[in-house]
Amino acid sequence: MKQYLKQDEWKIIEEGLNPHYNKISESVFSLGNGRMGQRATFEEDYSGETHQGSYVAGVYYPDKTRVGWWKNGYPEYFAKVLNAPSWIDIKIKMAGQTLDLAQCQVEKFVRVLDMKTGLLQRSFTATLPDGKKVEVESKRFCSMADGEIGAIRYQITALNFSDDIVLTLSVNADVVNKDSNYDEKFWDEVFKEATPGSAIVTAQTRKTFFHVTTAMTHKVESDGKNVVSKVSTNTREKYADNVVQTELKQDKPLVIYKYAAVLSSENHAKEKMVEHAKAKLSEVVTAGFDVLFEKHASVWAHKWEECDITIDGDVAAQQGIRFNIFQLTQTYTGEDERLNIGPKGFTGEKYGGSTYWDTEAYCLPFFMSTAEPKVPRNLLVYRYKHLQKAIENGMKLGFKDGAAFYPFVTMNGEECHNEWEITFEEIHRTSAMAYAMRDYVDYTGDQDYFTEYGLEVLIGIARFWTQRVNWSTDKNKYVILGVTGPNEYENNVHNNWYTNYLGAWTLRFAQHAIDYVKGNDVKRFEEIVAKTKFNEKVETEMWKHISDNMYYPYDPKRKVILQQDGFLDKELMHVKDLKPEDRPLNQKWSWDRILRSCFIKQADVLQGIYLFEDDFDLDTMRRNFDFYEPMTVHESSLSPCVHVVLASKLGYKEQAYQFYLRTARLDLDDYNNDTEEGCHITSMAGTWMSVVKGFGGMRIRDGKLHFAPYLPDQWKSYSFRIEFRGRVLKVKVANEKVETVLEHGEQLEVIMNGKPVLLK
Repeated sequence: MKQYLKQDEWKIIEEGLNPHYNKISESVFSLGNGRMGQRATFEEDYSGETHQGSYVAGVYYPDKTRVGWWKNGYPEYFAKVLNAPSWIDIKIKMAGQTLDLAQCQVEKFVRVLDMKTGLLQRSFTATLPDGKKVEVESKRFCSMADGEIGAIRYQITALNFSDDIVLTLSVNADVVNKDSNYDEKFWDEVFKEATPGSAIVTAQTRKTFFHVTTAMTHKVESDGKNVVSKVSTNTREKYADNVVQTELKQDKPLVIYKYAAVLSSENHAKEKMVEHAKAKLSEVVTAGFDVLFEKHASVWAHKWEECDITIDGDVAAQQGIRFNIFQLTQTYTGEDERLNIGPKGFTGEKYGGSTYWDTEAYCLPFFMSTAEPKVPRNLLVYRYKHLQKAIENGMKLGFKDGAAFYPFVTMNGEECHNEWEITFEEIHRTSAMAYAMRDYVDYTGDQDYFTEYGLEVLIGIARFWTQRVNWSTDKNKYVILGVTGPNEYENNVHNNWYTNYLGAWTLRFAQHAIDYVKGNDVKRFEEIVAKTKFNEKVETEMWKHISDNMYYPYDPKRKVILQQDGFLDKELMHVKDLKPEDRPLNQKWSWDRILRSCFIKQADVLQGIYLFEDDFDLDTMRRNFDFYEPMTVHESSLSPCVHVVLASKLGYKEQAYQFYLRTARLDLDDYNNDTEEGCHITSMAGTWMSVVKGFGGMRIRDGKLHFAPYLPDQWKSYSFRIEFRGRVLKVKVANEKVETVLEHGEQLEVIMNGKPVLLK
């Protein structure tokens, strides 16, 4: 764990340039706006440890899957989110010397991310090898008001000299992915142009043929006036620039404005992209940095009104929750149903940047409660539009008759994960789509979603489970063999309880959806029956037989659910007995040793109890929590938040608080020693759940909001705001006092600590 960032309620602050932490900071200080984003790499040269990363939403490359031998049904490719053309570079030379922070003496270095306005700021003084000293201040943002615009204000001041300065302002599509094989590159040049004042490059991805046009323009000023300068242009393959030569006078700040337009062929006709980029550049130059920033900051002000959580008395906790909300909000805006939420967002390339089940299990509740209704609905529609691909994924594995096997990782609905124990075995993910549907309908009351989209998906998923189970004559029950549950430190196990429970529940839930659609729109039901070739009587009878006769492993001695068959054959140890040098296990132990251990990467049985809380009494929850929590290493970012919610329910307040800090500050403090590869965007929604569902005790039962809030001992108060069925509520919890205010909408009855309260 690293704690080098300063604590502040609204800002992330780094003081001093530590080369060993720089890639961590590049992840933490990343910017995005739903359409594009970038790691917080420097504008000027830096020859130290760095990972230059710029990303455009929806653009990917299908890298050929590489395995020792091919397995039937194996994905043909692994989808890489691509390091996209870079527009941020401002290379600086003075008297033939390059401003390179790895080669200079750097003092007074401060990097600040202002989360309230989405502004990245940096300042430092640097002494070059010949003793020349400069002071630099930079500001940068990716516009939330226009997802295709970025802007930089870069100010440099000579402190002890006057001399010529050469600025190279470029667009560079000659980039490499961090995880590329043999430094393979994924972009081909389509167009480039450099004229005095602008540079444009259009690049095309190999295989997928996405076009991205990146265009930049600039202004150089001193004392608010344009500086007379000599401008030359250069082009080479996948690159264009402007080279500006002017005078840098001592103690006279020189201000460089660099504006960018980044357009994708997902949103523009390819033949019009250069034209549209030039038009957009003209608009942003006319507006200027301050006006563009004002519009951008205004959007952030509105966003924070919708989703802010306040915590009084604990700066670390307040900074943590706002950082998580900030990253979630700038990653996904919900405006484009073709897009989803990658586990690294715009902060890195690990995991391929694709869509995981994290969206349905973790992110959906955040967006249901903090965004307009179309946003969470679009997340579900995204999966509906991939239904045919899910059926094709199932066919590749031998499933038939419309069985839908949703991918673990995807860009376009096809499975593209290249680890067999996950690709073939982590089958619980397909029911995450069903659970998300229940979550959405319970929260919004939008049961018509079943009629419009949901039932088709549920029939496909139910068919998958019907074919994936098999009857055990030994147990006289249905069993599910050869799976990996949420705990990925177990592979190829039989009867993972979470998987069995979720599969059986899905079959019952599909029947519920049928009953609703039949009862409300017979014509639509008949259309779905015809489209899916659904044999209602035969198939639903089978669903009931399976769900009524599913096998669940259980230990009658301890009265706990067993994670899977044979779990008690392991040597049962506690995490506290591990040596510090053994952590994290996934970086210190062999895979063989991990698989033979009892240690749990993330909540597994407890994940199921969290999702289906009302199916279990408090004593059952407590026994299972007390049994499994001490064996859980939380080396998945998705784990601590589940433990917060359950610990809160059980009254384990101190444990809940410690788990909260772990999920809230996972990236800020680099708990798992992996933040340099990108932030854990999807698990950040779990931090929101920790406060609202954990400490706030929010639940939906029978269409009503329930709260059972308590105040952690470390806090003076906290508050959160949620949108619910056309209403906006704010809940503030202080010592011995809970205040619930209906800020907007018709009166609403909520259940507070078991008692009805009418809000007007």
